[in-house]
Amino acid sequence: MTPLRAVVVDDEKLARRGLALRLAETGTVDVIAECANGEEAIRVINTESPDLVFLDIQMPGMDGFDVVCELQADVMPLVIFVTAFDRYAIDAFKIHAVDYVLKPIDDERLQEAVSRAVERHAVRSLGSKDRLMALVSGRTGTDAARELVLDDSASRSRPERLTIKDGNEFQFIKIAAIQWIDAAGDYMCVHADGRTHIMRTTMKRLESTLDPDTFIRVHRSSIVNTNAIVSAASHLNGEYILTLEGGATLKVSRSYSDRIKALLEGQVPR
Repeated sequence: MTPLRAVVVDDEKLARRGLALRLAETGTVDVIAECANGEEAIRVINTESPDLVFLDIQMPGMDGFDVVCELQADVMPLVIFVTAFDRYAIDAFKIHAVDYVLKPIDDERLQEAVSRAVERHAVRSLGSKDRLMALVSGRTGTDAARELVLDDSASRSRPERLTIKDGNEFQFIKIAAIQWIDAAGDYMCVHADGRTHIMRTTMKRLESTLDPDTFIRVHRSSIVNTNAIVSAASHLNGEYILTLEGGATLKVSRSYSDRIKALLEGQVPR
């Protein structure tokens, strides 16, 4: 795999250098530039068109969010925010950041963020023809099969909505409206009705509240609502790319591909 071309942006020189050296050890990221402020970052990104940017939030002058707002859509790279403060997490995921990593950066956490970026880049690189290659079939039959095996008592015990705290407000999200959920460290990104809602919980705890006949795990950090799947494209390596209503795409890792195969064949995924 060709390494992702990355830019590291941080006003602290030691932090920039340290992160760049650690990224070089991953073998999947090639740091092509280091920037000390937002203005420099914008110039480099517009010139070099990197795949990925590791972006500090609190910097003199332009902060990390200002940098993202100034970039043009045609040069917008994947963004991983790296900061010492967790209070910006909700804003980071609202602008569709790949991940939000807290300083001091744990090696395992950094590798997790890099892996997410690699997967997101692979999905972004697919053309629309590849993404729409295989139409999901047997949806009516699958729905009927679910109804036959559904445990009514279990169904009644499951909540119909999620309660998500957003600052001083509480958001009530209908579970049926959720298209997919992905994990970013200690945060869950719940995608519903065209919006991304952030909640602090674990994937295991959140998954336990969802109906397993409707919401299935397609990756160690992703859950999808099967009713939102529009198409699935298979690849020689055994993975799938799902296209959801609204155009979002999700990668299905090989370890979870059997569940998508069962769905395509009109069976009940378990």
